[in-house]
This record gives sequence, structure tokens and C-alpha cells, in this order.
Amino acid sequence: MTSLSPAPAPAENADPLRIWFRFIRLNRRATNAVAAELKELGLSIPQFDLLSTLTEREGMSQQELAERLYVTKGNVSGLLDRMVEAGLVERRSIPGDRRSNALYLTSKGRDLANHGIAAQRAYVMRTLGTLPPQDLADLERIVLAWRDMARAEEGASGSKPR
Repeated sequence: MTSLSPAPAPAENADPLRIWFRFIRLNRRATNAVAAELKELGLSIPQFDLLSTLTEREGMSQQELAERLYVTKGNVSGLLDRMVEAGLVERRSIPGDRRSNALYLTSKGRDLANHGIAAQRAYVMRTLGTLPPQDLADLERIVLAWRDMARAEEGASGSKPR
């Protein structure tokens, strides 16, 4: 099976900075496309990120949620307040911990998260999902290698990205 994309430049001409810019532009394009679909559901990207994160693991604290979303606890606080007010998320006390609450989706929040996940999945299947299997396997290998290098860079600098 042949690739749908143009033939890459010879390896000796590969420019990491040019690839980086293409990657960033692609990320923006994909994010904007998914954001438009989520907007039709009444969700922003940050709202969807919060809901979809809770579909993966409910019962986490606000601090744990902030860490998973790569934001500060303060940044997630206002968003979480609005999600609770909208009846999408609920806070439950954690026995033995007066300062923290466990976060759970309401049935309304779970339904909305599932609709958002379905919209995201549909976009991915219409785009990335149309690549030949070998291209997908190559891309996954490359992305994982890049992720590992980024993690090593974080560890060397002693800081977490925010």
C-alpha cells in the first residue's frame, strides 16, 4: 500500500525545525477542527479536556486533575466551579481529608463527554485514520520516540511543562 502523503525529502535534507513548524501547524488545524465540533455540543476544549479526563479516572482530587491537564490547581478551579454549576461534575468529600474533594462525572457530564469523544474519534478516523497502516505504525514509533526524548529533557531540566 502506498502513502497518501508526498514523498519525503531525502534524509540528509530533513530539517527538524521545519518538521516542528509543520507539526505545530497541524496540531492547530486539528485542534481548531475538533473545537468546532465540540462547540456544536456546547463544549470548549478545556471543558472537554476536563470531562474526558474524568471518564478515564473518576475520584481524583482537583490537584490530580490539574496535574493530568498540565495546568495549575488555580487554573482548573474556576473551570471546575462552572462545570459543577452546570451539573456536569460533582465534588464528593474524601473521608479523612477535609481539604480535598473527589471529582466525579454526573450522568449529564458522562453523556456530554461521550458525545465529545465520539466527535473527536470521528475527526481522527476521517483524517489520521485514513493513512495506510504502515504509515500509522511509523508515525506512532516516531511520536513515542519524540515523547521519550521530551520526557528525558524534562527530567534533565528538573521541571514539568505547564
